[in-house]
Amino acid sequence: MAPPKAILFDIGGVCVISPFQAILDYEKDNNIPIGWINHSIQKGPHDAGAWQLIERGECVLDDEWFAAFKKQLSVPEHWSAYWVKHGQGKEGESVPKVPDIDSKRLFWDMMRTSRRPDPFMYPALKALRPHFILGALSNTVAFPDGILDDKGVLFSKGLTHDPPPNPHAADSHDIQTCFDVFISSAHVGLRKPDPRAYDLAVRELGKISEERGSGPVTAQDVLFLDDIGVNLKWAKKSGLRTIKVNLGDTKVAVRELERETGMSLLLGEDKAKL
Repeated sequence: MAPPKAILFDIGGVCVISPFQAILDYEKDNNIPIGWINHSIQKGPHDAGAWQLIERGECVLDDEWFAAFKKQLSVPEHWSAYWVKHGQGKEGESVPKVPDIDSKRLFWDMMRTSRRPDPFMYPALKALRPHFILGALSNTVAFPDGILDDKGVLFSKGLTHDPPPNPHAADSHDIQTCFDVFISSAHVGLRKPDPRAYDLAVRELGKISEERGSGPVTAQDVLFLDDIGVNLKWAKKSGLRTIKVNLGDTKVAVRELERETGMSLLLGEDKAKL
């Protein structure tokens, strides 16, 4: 296939370290079955789940929300079905109590983890920027000014770059500077996998292309990277080309980007380890 006209990126788990890593660490540290937290988040419900509401900007990040998030992670019916389905127990056996999850600690662990640029994808972004129209389509949270984390520390959503000799040590802490288009779910009121979010992204990328004299952009001209299967499923249904970014495998995804773009994006040492 011809190279894409535009490349669209998810942020967490693609351009920065995945918040799913913080979830995995929390489950391991607290003897919670691996995958339960993500399962309970995805169960929503879509129209009223605490996680879904905060990512659409329909509520405020405050103690009331943390209580609602804890409730979403503690639905007995969801837990019982998960326990049986995933081989933790057998039908008819007693199911243990729903895990008691510290929703505030979990959330802030996720946010702190996802401030670190991914060591493979972030340099690829920098290399791609002069040659392609780059966009971000991310399910996000709007942070109130002056919000403190679970440790009482003023939270900053900016990137945390490693010091020199890291070649990106002096880069901006605002990841939006890496993109021509940045679409935040909490600010536009649409979250993936809503097809309208992909349509919006294609339109905005098309505007940039038209401004640069490169003509229109269709969904088929856009390559989308995400780490969540359902987001990619609906992106494909919307006509976008896709790359799945698996947890801990961003280097493999960058190799796929090389094939799609025809550019060399991995350094020699990184390439040799693939």
